[in-house]
Amino acid sequence: MNMINKNKINILVVDDEDSITSFIKMGLEAEGYNVYTASDGIGAMALARKLKPEIIILDIMMPGMDGYEVCDEIKKLMKTSIIMLTAKDEIDARVKGLNSGADDYMIKPFSFKELLARINARLRNIFPELNSLIPIGDFLIDNGAHEISFRDKTLKLSVTEYNLLKYLLINNGLVLSKASIIENVWCNDFNGEENIVEVYIRYLRDKLGDKEHKIIFTVRGVGYRMTI
Repeated sequence: MNMINKNKINILVVDDEDSITSFIKMGLEAEGYNVYTASDGIGAMALARKLKPEIIILDIMMPGMDGYEVCDEIKKLMKTSIIMLTAKDEIDARVKGLNSGADDYMIKPFSFKELLARINARLRNIFPELNSLIPIGDFLIDNGAHEISFRDKTLKLSVTEYNLLKYLLINNGLVLSKASIIENVWCNDFNGEENIVEVYIRYLRDKLGDKEHKIIFTVRGVGYRMTI
């Protein structure tokens, strides 16, 4: 089985607070990743050039080069996924970060479990070439065969059902809005109403035997979350 080899994944954590970098480094190393840290933008740039990390966790407010500058420069140099760290009241900062090339953001304080879910989602989305077979809980995504198995049985899925289930799975643990699902699953082929998402979620639940909605969980007023 061709799975992601975590000890070949480099993650760079950039923050001027030692307590944050130590906390993240300890947790990610326990997960099997190679983790490096920097306390300022200039140090981050030097390490990024040397390591070419797959993931960069980047604070915005730092001495010297701030997170925006670092993000912009790194995105020009290499293929990587950047998760920016922001404070609760920095709404404009989060928007600016995403506009500067960041792939995701997290609001301080955050849980390590959520950070790990976001890292895994970014790896699956940005670097699909890292693995052709992706095991996620009781599921196995086979990118080569365009199939998904559940508890060792291959599911009979239409193209849309496959794309929807795969999108839910690679973002396991994250709440996905109907708008984001339509954008990523239907892309430019969508001309209908948002309730088409509900229809296909129901199809998937039927095929998974998810009568109590414990696998695909509805977050009322927001969207759906895979909980495996």
